[in-house]
Amino acid sequence: QSTRAFARNFAQLTDLPIGFWDERLSTVAAERALLEADTSRKRRAEVIDHVAASYILQGALDRLRHIGRSL
Repeated sequence: QSTRAFARNFAQLTDLPIGFWDERLSTVAAERALLEADTSRKRRAEVIDHVAASYILQGALDRLRHIGRSL
C-alpha cells in the first residue's frame, strides 16, 4: 500500500506515466540462471542482486517495447 501511496503522490508532481512491476520472482529466476551457469555459491551471493535487477530491467524494457508496437 505504501508503494501505491507513493505513486499517487509522485503522480501529482509529474505528467509522466507511472507503472508498477511485480519483481517477486526476479531473485528466483536469477538464482536459477546462476545455478545453470554452474556459478559457485560464493559468487552467486556476490552477484544475485545485480542479476535479479537485470531481469527486472529487461522485463520492463520488453514490456515497453511491446506497448510501443501495439500503439
